[in-house]
Amino acid sequence: MVGAAELTPINRKKLPCLGVRQLNNKNLPVNQNPFEHRREKEKRESIKNTAHERKEKTQKQKPFSSIYFLGKQTPHWPIACFATSLSPEVKTQNSDIILCFVVLLQKLRTLQVLFSKIYCHLDMRGLKILDRFTSTQVHAVNPTEPSNGKTHGGVSRAKFNSRLIKSFGSNSKPKTLSSGSGAEALLLPCGVPATDLLEPSIDPHLKPSDFVENLADLYRRLEGCSSQSERSLLCVEQYSLLSGHGDPKLLRRCLRAARQNAADVNDKVVLSAWLRFERREDELVGMAAMDCGGQVMECPKVALVNGVDPDLVSGHCQCGKDAAKAVSVPAFKGSECVGLDEEGSDVSFCIGDEEINCRRCKIASLSSPFEAMLYGSFKESKKGRIDFSENGISVKGMRAVEVYSRTRRLYLFSREIVVELLSFANRFCCEEMKSSCDAYLASSVDNIDDALVLIEYGLEEMAYLLVAACLQVLLRELPSSLHNSKAMKFLCSSKVRERLAMAGYGFLLYYFLSHVAMEESMVSNTTVMLLERLEECATQRWQKTLVLHQLGCVLLERRKYKEAQFHFLAAAKAGHVYSVAGVARTKYKQGQQYSAYTLMSSIINEYKPAGWMYQERALYNIGKEKILDLSTATELDPTLSFPYKYRAVANLEEKQIRAAILEIDKAVRFKLSPDCIELRAWFFIALEDYESALRDIRVLLTLEPNYMMFHGKVSGDYLVGLLSLRVKQLSEAECWMQLYDQWSSVDDIGSLAIIHQMLGHTPRKSLLQFRQSLLLLRLNCQKAAMRSLRLARNNSGSEHERLVYEGWILYDTGNREEALAKAEKSVHIQRSFEAFFLKAYVLADASLDSEASSHVIQLLEEALKCPSDGLRKGQALNNLGSIYVDCGKLDKAADCYVSALDIKHTRAHQGLARVYHLKNQRKAAYDEMTKLIEKAQSNASAYEKRSEYSDPEMTKNDLNMASQLDPLRTYPYRYRAAVLMDEQRETEAIEELTRAISFKPDLQMLHLRAAFHESIGDLSSALQDCQAALCMDPNHTDTIDLYNRARD
Repeated sequence: MVGAAELTPINRKKLPCLGVRQLNNKNLPVNQNPFEHRREKEKRESIKNTAHERKEKTQKQKPFSSIYFLGKQTPHWPIACFATSLSPEVKTQNSDIILCFVVLLQKLRTLQVLFSKIYCHLDMRGLKILDRFTSTQVHAVNPTEPSNGKTHGGVSRAKFNSRLIKSFGSNSKPKTLSSGSGAEALLLPCGVPATDLLEPSIDPHLKPSDFVENLADLYRRLEGCSSQSERSLLCVEQYSLLSGHGDPKLLRRCLRAARQNAADVNDKVVLSAWLRFERREDELVGMAAMDCGGQVMECPKVALVNGVDPDLVSGHCQCGKDAAKAVSVPAFKGSECVGLDEEGSDVSFCIGDEEINCRRCKIASLSSPFEAMLYGSFKESKKGRIDFSENGISVKGMRAVEVYSRTRRLYLFSREIVVELLSFANRFCCEEMKSSCDAYLASSVDNIDDALVLIEYGLEEMAYLLVAACLQVLLRELPSSLHNSKAMKFLCSSKVRERLAMAGYGFLLYYFLSHVAMEESMVSNTTVMLLERLEECATQRWQKTLVLHQLGCVLLERRKYKEAQFHFLAAAKAGHVYSVAGVARTKYKQGQQYSAYTLMSSIINEYKPAGWMYQERALYNIGKEKILDLSTATELDPTLSFPYKYRAVANLEEKQIRAAILEIDKAVRFKLSPDCIELRAWFFIALEDYESALRDIRVLLTLEPNYMMFHGKVSGDYLVGLLSLRVKQLSEAECWMQLYDQWSSVDDIGSLAIIHQMLGHTPRKSLLQFRQSLLLLRLNCQKAAMRSLRLARNNSGSEHERLVYEGWILYDTGNREEALAKAEKSVHIQRSFEAFFLKAYVLADASLDSEASSHVIQLLEEALKCPSDGLRKGQALNNLGSIYVDCGKLDKAADCYVSALDIKHTRAHQGLARVYHLKNQRKAAYDEMTKLIEKAQSNASAYEKRSEYSDPEMTKNDLNMASQLDPLRTYPYRYRAAVLMDEQRETEAIEELTRAISFKPDLQMLHLRAAFHESIGDLSSALQDCQAALCMDPNHTDTIDLYNRARD
């Protein structure tokens, strides 16, 4: 096929021009008319230009693979026309050449027809496009090049968009997809989704084959670790191990523990900046990179202090917020310094024609070398005038040395002079002066440009506090500093990495840098270079495994398959079994499909089967076996989205669009991922359900505002505009009514779409952005939720409103005390519903006694007195009812829930059911939950709660339904395991938990399985589960008790 593909451009490029060149090489006959010669020349030029135009047109339309369109787009040059176009003289003189040429044309044409037939009959898998990017976007094979505004196929985005406008601009009656409707016109320029072009991405995080065993081993090492710095590094290892499970709170806890145990400045600087990056304070308007946000662990000043103070780390930062006092730099005049008292001098240092008068004893006190020179056996000890011209210091610098020798102060001098003093101190071993210069310069670094200049001096003069301060500026400016060419040229240099290693910086620094770079872009040169530096820093086994695997993932995205295979293979040899999936994928990309299949089969046979193994093998399988592998993958790990996507697209290919939507809905219900939402929007367009498609695209843009759809060809915002032409536009009042209805029906996705539409009319409305963040948190989209919350804070119209949003940001990132302080400050400025609600919510999160519960009730009652809408008041009433239940005031709780239901807060059915249950009205509780199930669009939790009020058989059915709707909910697995344990089916009970733990390693399930192991006398397994659980939460009381019993 490669040969055939190469023939196509030769056919287009050279065949029409060969005869022309031969004509030009021949002499003109003597008796030929010169005008005839000109006409022949013009004719030849015309033929040449036409061929050139055809070639350009063909190249512009050329798709991803020349093999794909072989015989369709290659220009056909009629052999007869070619032969008759030649003059008799040429035919006579070149008959042999022409004959060979015609035969060649005939063979080429035969090849064209042959390959056209082969293409029609071959399975598309055989012609799979190998060179394409893999990303979370559906079928996103070639990213758009924004520089020239063209798509990967060479078609300008403007032309492509004009096609979409034409397809949607008409008001014709909708037709079916097969009849050439608007949906067809929209989809066909992009190409409909195809199963052969779908593939899952390789997870760039560590994925050990026995996750629980690795967690337990890590906890044992943490438990036996005595060194603070070693313990800090173990917490970073814990972060890398848990990264693949994507729990932001758990990962933040690891980073905080690492920062709390960091002893030296180097680690503190990196970890403080990392914690700040996780909260993305760079997106908060008015917050500078070096500002202290109030958390000690993120304070830039505290990070530059050596040592560990556990009490200080957990407290609120009280670093000075006052403006620095103005300091006047004295002016020099002759040998005197204005503003300083004159003192007698007994020695002078000459630099050129200038003399600097000094006191011998003061200069001698700077260092031992000076003391030996001025008071020892050197000849300078007898001189009153010492030549210092050849010692690399300027006159101003030496005057500064003299002033410092008397005052021990540096703030009198400019930064340039202090840099010179630093070099002087290093040269003459003036340790006190060096430390003072180091600290002074470190405190003066506040921007990237200064940092890049001063860090060179710091490394040169071994002023490591200055180096730390400069690095801190670069790190706290992330991710924007990634786009600073000077900063990246510095940090990505291998020589600089070696110099930084001498200053004590290694794996941790480059782990953070590469982590941010991978979040920004998996395919950038910066990401590759930072990972290469990280590889040079890696010393421990887990470090080497991690960086090799990540390099493999990045190189795979960059389509450098041989290099990627090398790194994946090295990671696999280091013991990371999951990297074998990367090896198989690179083999597949290089046309070695069978080799990839056999490799994954050997892994399945050798190790305990996991969902990802069957998912990966399915890529290389065919027919029913592929479907069987995908089914097995879903059975072992129902959280994998690729099998759902594949089955949905397979249904689409069979023109079963509604079945495709039902299949992809299974994934969307428990994981709102952009690729699944885009795929469903694609299906709705194919079904010509433009309203549903528009809803999904709005949700997609809420998750990722810059998302590019249709293989990266069309921006989501542009497509929203097109689809809006086919959907009735709602007024702002109608939007509020629809939001109220969808919020009441627990339709979180629909509510997100309406809020996105409303923000299009009023983009700076912080109230809507706050509501958006609440919905996203409910849907477990924390990253997008925090972005919406930051936007709400930035767009807030008053200080008390801004404080509320800042309080929520702090609370959601684990800073409860700081969040409470923000709420109290907001209430002090102005009494508002949101301020009281936040304060009550934060207080209720802690363990409540009767006094604290009364305070929370009072706060919620105050909140209800403040103006707000029904959506938020319903939530406040629901929370108030929950507090009353905890206090045993069931009648008051019921009143709150009924009031919430009166304003259509549907979730209050759950609270009211709990009240009925506590009153021993089990049937009423069951009926109340049934009402919630009937009303709610997202009802997995409702089925789970209703199971508590059902008989055993109905409980089993409800929990099975809950697991089917949302396999990430852990209560059904725990309940079924407990039932099996009660029936003395211990092995089955443990297997039920083990199956769930394999894809959802949850603290509660690990604790329960440990208890089961203990009950059957398997203490070693109980210890391992306890250690794994404590690695996730070292303060879990029940697990600690169980762990101590198992050890005894």
